[in-house]
Amino acid sequence: MNTPASSSSSSSASSIAAVLAPTGKLRASINLGNPILAGRAPDGSPRGVSVDLANAFATELGLELELVVFDKAAASVDAVRAEKADIGFFAIDPARSDGLRFTAPYVLIEGSYLVPESAAFGANEDVDRPGVRVAVGQGSAYDLFLTRAIGQASLVRVEGAAGVMKALAAGEADVAAGIRQVLEAEAAQRGGVRLLPGRFMVIQQAMGLPASRGAEAQALLANFVEARKASGFVAEALARHRIQGAIVAPAA
Repeated sequence: MNTPASSSSSSSASSIAAVLAPTGKLRASINLGNPILAGRAPDGSPRGVSVDLANAFATELGLELELVVFDKAAASVDAVRAEKADIGFFAIDPARSDGLRFTAPYVLIEGSYLVPESAAFGANEDVDRPGVRVAVGQGSAYDLFLTRAIGQASLVRVEGAAGVMKALAAGEADVAAGIRQVLEAEAAQRGGVRLLPGRFMVIQQAMGLPASRGAEAQALLANFVEARKASGFVAEALARHRIQGAIVAPAA
């Protein structure tokens, strides 16, 4: 007797879910260091686009969701690579490929430079000069990208976005690199600084999982991301959380 296709498909999805989330819960690594993706609600609980996607994926798999929360991207990535979490939300970068599998991006974010108002920099290209110090969050997408892209300037690696701003304010760096939205807010609040026009990179935010979970689990997660982009779920989440400076990535 033949098994109906829908039943077979459901069984297959269930078996993949068991591989993807071996503890019986979907453990999602959430990075609070990127306010475009996540932050804290007034009651202290994590909220944001990545939390919404994690909830939706857990519901689709029929699993309970467990959030594993970090304050910076590098720690969030390490948790998934070490299989202390089943999925995460990261910027795609070749330096992070070891031990991880990625989906196509669901959100695109601009990376920009913030400089003192009196600085001589007029364009992003002016930053890569001998003697220029660029502050970056250690292990962030900006750190990984600029490590490859910068040829003459030097990188000052600090802890998170707050550390980047402290380094610029203290004169320990000449340029702050980070998320355009965050830097714009900083410029409006403190004065005496300005954003350089344009961007030095586009960050492709994707979902990821441990490489050991296999190609079928990666395909299941990738299909979920594409469906949520196409349905308007990601766009609605960005709007609901009042996120500016990010756009929904095009279909893969």
